[in-house]
Amino acid sequence: MTDLFDYIKWRGDLTFRQDPPNAVDALVFSALSYIHYSGELESSFRARVPLQKAAADFLELKDCSARIRVKRDIELLKAAADSVRFGNCILTRYMERSVPERETQFAAVCFFLDDGSAFLAFRGTDDTLIGWKEDFNMSFQDSVPAQRLALGYLKAFADDFLVPLRLGGHSKGGNLAVFAAAGVSEDIQKRILSVYNNDGPGFTEKMIRDPGYIRIVPKIKTFVPQSSVIGMLLEHEEPYIVVRSNQVSLLQHEIYSWEIIGKKFVEMEEITVDSRFLNLTIKNWISDMTLEERNVLVDAMFDLLASGDVDSALDIFQLKNIRHYLKALSENGNMRKLFSDELRALVAAARKAKQEFDLISKMET
Repeated sequence: MTDLFDYIKWRGDLTFRQDPPNAVDALVFSALSYIHYSGELESSFRARVPLQKAAADFLELKDCSARIRVKRDIELLKAAADSVRFGNCILTRYMERSVPERETQFAAVCFFLDDGSAFLAFRGTDDTLIGWKEDFNMSFQDSVPAQRLALGYLKAFADDFLVPLRLGGHSKGGNLAVFAAAGVSEDIQKRILSVYNNDGPGFTEKMIRDPGYIRIVPKIKTFVPQSSVIGMLLEHEEPYIVVRSNQVSLLQHEIYSWEIIGKKFVEMEEITVDSRFLNLTIKNWISDMTLEERNVLVDAMFDLLASGDVDSALDIFQLKNIRHYLKALSENGNMRKLFSDELRALVAAARKAKQEFDLISKMET
């Protein structure tokens, strides 16, 4: 089955004037937001650089392979830059903010399209521990720093450029795009054509009752793989489309596994039973905790993880760090009790989810 690369080969010779932007284009832009750009874009917030040049500058770097999320990001950057459709897009307003002491990880970039519109792409979670903690903070905070930065980014851009707008992102980036679109004035919202949320988590109940969020819901296009976990977290008001992935379980979160036919995603009727069960379990677990309890748990968990020799989130799984965490838990009775209690609560939440599933099955039969 075809993927993003096949799509660019097939559609790459058509400009956006000839064929308007679609959800697959939005995923391409979302993927390109993961690139840590260099050259003029990195040195000047107001620089305007064609993607072809931005890609050339980036590929000249000796450390370009260290400035990406996954290896295929470089392949996508090359393919997009070499195409007529994406290569002439103008990049500007490239912004990165990483402030560990404020638990903040944010990045965004704008693409000017040849149809006169702009696509604002928000980066998802990177491989830093602080980026992952900010994601967890979403479970008990009405807004996190990255969301507020996204809102400010959109407001400033909309004030400077009176053009039609599209927003999007993958993972946390999709959440940021929705948050920003929900928080701006009605006048700016009217200029927003679509908001693309690619397997991004939802929001607190307070957020989904906000008038700005309710107004923007009809323009939100949410896509999740059939075994989605990340994209089903917290609360969503908007409907979602299920995309077929050629991977399994959590690996389906990877956008290069999403299957495409023509200029659309290959759709499925619903998420898998396993995905529904896991997400119901997590929701039951979280809903039984107060906001303060969530805060304490997240702080304790990341304090423990940060105590290891960790440069990126993947370092958590190194054997030496696992040994360190086990030793730390054995020496800290309060932390051990906290995690033990929450593990029991998670098991109880899974039992409750199983009962709910059994009840639904009986009603359906």
